[in-house]
Amino acid sequence: MTMTREDVVSVLGPVDDATIAEVILSGASLAELREAWGWAFADEALMGQGRPLPGTRVAALIDLIEPDDEEMAGPAAPGPGAH
Repeated sequence: MTMTREDVVSVLGPVDDATIAEVILSGASLAELREAWGWAFADEALMGQGRPLPGTRVAALIDLIEPDDEEMAGPAAPGPGAH
């Protein structure tokens, strides 16, 4: 069964339309999205449970939903000469 916008938001919370569309177009199931979320945001807990590493589709979802390193760092400091 194809995921809906509401399914995606129920797992990820408020996200942009492009991310929602990419997740839906991935063809993944709601269970796969939930697993991807778990790996993206609680991977140590999953590894501690001895779970196998995620499959290809779940790994692709992880890439979609994980924040970029740049987003995690916060706003960039203004460069020299910035007003």
